[in-house]
Amino acid sequence: MAEVEQRLRAAACTRASREAEEAETASQYGGFTAERDVGPHADRAPAAEEPELEGRRSDVVAMPSVPRIHPKPRPGNLREVAERIEEATGLRVQVLGGKLVMSPTPRGKHAGAIRYLRHQLEPVMPDGLGVYEVSSVMMPGERDEYATPDLVVLPEEWDDDDDWLADPEDVALAVEVISQSEKSREIRDKADWYAVAGVAALLVIDPRNGTWALHTHPDNGAYQDVLPGKFGEPLPLPLPLGFEVATDGFRLYGDSPRAGRSSR
Repeated sequence: MAEVEQRLRAAACTRASREAEEAETASQYGGFTAERDVGPHADRAPAAEEPELEGRRSDVVAMPSVPRIHPKPRPGNLREVAERIEEATGLRVQVLGGKLVMSPTPRGKHAGAIRYLRHQLEPVMPDGLGVYEVSSVMMPGERDEYATPDLVVLPEEWDDDDDWLADPEDVALAVEVISQSEKSREIRDKADWYAVAGVAALLVIDPRNGTWALHTHPDNGAYQDVLPGKFGEPLPLPLPLGFEVATDGFRLYGDSPRAGRSSR
């Protein structure tokens, strides 16, 4: 766990250095620098004090009361705690950088983006590859760490695997659709996590501002190439996929027509 945190901190330092060099050049895509950011810069309210769990920071989303979970979260048992939280609440839980990260059920446009992309991918998948939802990816050499992308392309042998954690070296493409409440820093940290794990390609779809970013060539804890685009522009996927998908079917987030429902 300490090694992963060290690599993620190193990636953050590298990113900060790049952002300082690029500060004068704002990208046309949503007002963020295309090299490293996968979401727009936003004015942030002062961060609320967050609870500590055995020396670890807990990222908690607004939710109904959650049953008390045992054992207490600590290094070495975070995966077990994450599984119990999922069983008790139905939330998607990941362990990223030594933190429990909980996500609410996606809103319709979030789920619609996944459905739209999957319907394009499946008919043209190369032989031996399949498209999967709710499949988690492990961090090599770490007992706790794993992420659960919205969509992932894996070898079809995954159909017959009894494990629930995929090897990141097997991932041809991971897809993350940004939730409306996510902050730019959280998105960048997640991209660095996938790079440290060695996932070959990460596609980030952002319905908040109508942009996408394709991250490729992970090295030294960061993706070396980032291709930005806007909804409506064709998206070229790298090998072993090697084809384009349309993005004009992605929808921007807006105000929910159902009053009283919290944003997600």
